[in-house]
Amino acid sequence: MPEVEVAVAMTDRLKADLSHMLLEHKQVVIDLKALTEAANLEGREDVTHFAKKLMLHARTEEEVLYPASILIGEYLKLKLSQKTGR
Repeated sequence: MPEVEVAVAMTDRLKADLSHMLLEHKQVVIDLKALTEAANLEGREDVTHFAKKLMLHARTEEEVLYPASILIGEYLKLKLSQKTGR
């Protein structure tokens, strides 16, 4: 079960750092919006496309991946406690 304990530790760290990570994402999105505006002025559709995809990636992490990871960590903790009686 060492792999499970490592996974639980990782999800606990994610849970503890989540608010800080979300603040960083907010700043990244602000910067990406500025990049998008500048790219639009320069006619750089490739840069605009890149920035929009990166914003979508951040949103996917925030709304899907981070919550799912935390949920899995909580589930694994529950299973471990049932198995070990802790």
